[in-house]
Amino acid sequence: MPPAFIVDPKEIDISHIVAGPDDIRKYNPHRFEVEQVHAILRYDTENQICIGLRHIRPDEWWCAGHIPGRPIFPGVLMCEYAAQTCSYYFMRSTGFNGFLGFGGLENVKFRGTVVPGDDFVMVTKVVEIRPRRAVFNCQGFVKDQMAYQGTILGMAV
Repeated sequence: MPPAFIVDPKEIDISHIVAGPDDIRKYNPHRFEVEQVHAILRYDTENQICIGLRHIRPDEWWCAGHIPGRPIFPGVLMCEYAAQTCSYYFMRSTGFNGFLGFGGLENVKFRGTVVPGDDFVMVTKVVEIRPRRAVFNCQGFVKDQMAYQGTILGMAV
């Protein structure tokens, strides 16, 4: 059974963008094929929530090989997308001079497929932020269906 929603996906407006690629690049060092967050839909320091958007395109590098004839967004990229959404929140809210690196993953579950043409929304919520470490709960949605859940542990590098 999926966990309770951090934010009800029916309440998320994917046309309401608060940060685009140029703003995201101010906080996240990822570039080119590794950039997973296309937009930020919500940056809420009061509730410690950040919501990212990723458009899954049919011309992406992984489509030809994962899975030929029926491309499915790789789970490892779902994890990276969640981590980059968390990184944006951490870097913007703390002003840390460096970057937030992967420290670990916990309780990751893939609950559905994400395919080309989908708008994949990632909801992240702070569990704790310390000067050198951050923990976030994450939930990824396609429309109102949860496709991903997990806990991201980040370490300040």
